[in-house]
Amino acid sequence: MADPAAVTLALLRDLLGPTRAFAVRLWDGQELGPSPGAEVGFTIVLTHPGALRAFLWPPTQLNMAEAYIHGEIEIEGDLYGVFELADALLVERRWGVPERLSLARRLLSLPAERRPSIGREPARLRGRRFSRARDREAVTYHYDTSNEFFASYLDERMVYTCAYFESHNDDLDAAQEQKLDLVCRKLRLHKGERLLDIGCGWGALVMHAAEHYGVEALGITLSEPQAELANERIRESGLSERCKVVVRDYRDLDAPAAFDKVASICMFEAVGEELLPDFFARAGLFLRPGGVFLNQGVARNYHFERTARRGPSFMEKYVFPDGGVVPISTALRAAEQAGLEVRDVESLREHYELTLRHWVARLDEHRDAAIRSTDEQTYRVWRLYMSGSAHGMKTGRLNVYQALLAKSEVGRSGLPLTREDWYARAAA
Repeated sequence: MADPAAVTLALLRDLLGPTRAFAVRLWDGQELGPSPGAEVGFTIVLTHPGALRAFLWPPTQLNMAEAYIHGEIEIEGDLYGVFELADALLVERRWGVPERLSLARRLLSLPAERRPSIGREPARLRGRRFSRARDREAVTYHYDTSNEFFASYLDERMVYTCAYFESHNDDLDAAQEQKLDLVCRKLRLHKGERLLDIGCGWGALVMHAAEHYGVEALGITLSEPQAELANERIRESGLSERCKVVVRDYRDLDAPAAFDKVASICMFEAVGEELLPDFFARAGLFLRPGGVFLNQGVARNYHFERTARRGPSFMEKYVFPDGGVVPISTALRAAEQAGLEVRDVESLREHYELTLRHWVARLDEHRDAAIRSTDEQTYRVWRLYMSGSAHGMKTGRLNVYQALLAKSEVGRSGLPLTREDWYARAAA
């Protein structure tokens, strides 16, 4: 049998070429260094003789991700740089049949050993896709991980959506408060109004709106631990008479024309493309005539073709099962089909990249606490998914939009002529 180290080094040289700004270190200490004169951005550590086989065969995004999750490889240094390597191997490179056969032959000559999977298991959802029971399973798979885990990297309000940075020097707490306030100003909340937050997380928006805008706010979530902590925080803040969080599927909320304003912040990615018209129709049903709905959500670039693959992606398998993102044009069309008028659309793409980088840095800073509250594999999954999402935002493959939608009354939106009041605080 050929020496695994020799096979691995030869294959890496052929595969990676002479130009690279990273290093590879083998389990026995041998290294393949960067190009002459290049600074090492990161080092990939292959932890055992079969690690390269585990990492590259078959050459898919999911396989590469699982190799990191299970400890077949380690990443030292700049984790973000690894995604540029993945792009080069999976997106930019076109694997012909002869090249794939050669790669397979050489990789399969390496040992087939794999590290055991210890900790977070992939999602295994049951039932009909997008049924209420299955949706609850999908949401709880992600959000019931551990309140303590989420607290290890989120801001003090536990806002798990894109922040809003008035400058690159803003800290995460300030940026998240600015986002909450921006949402309230876009909705033009006034004292005495009723606000519904669909997919409210740990209640930060309903609390902010009740405290600073004097509204009566209801938040709904499918996660019991989220609701419990949210209501505990509401009680501690003395806001119990003005806001609350309940466990409820938005499809089971019987509240026609019960709210002046509705918000949903990065929840509709879990709805499913075919159900988007119904989602927007129900949001419109909750609104009184003349009300507005602010929907914030992640979108994919219309022109970006996802790498061909079989089976679920890493995100679908380990992070957001049954989740998906659509182009903003698809979402807006669904909103219009539901009878809502599109009044404003704003991209926060650069803001989300900054947010994600803050989250990754905080997760790394509190690594031990994060692992104590969950396990090593969960820590790796979150580190990978948030870094990869930041890369998606940076490259423009992903975006995040706030869309303001109006339930116009006989053609009258009730909105002012300008957006001046939205940004008055930011400009001050």
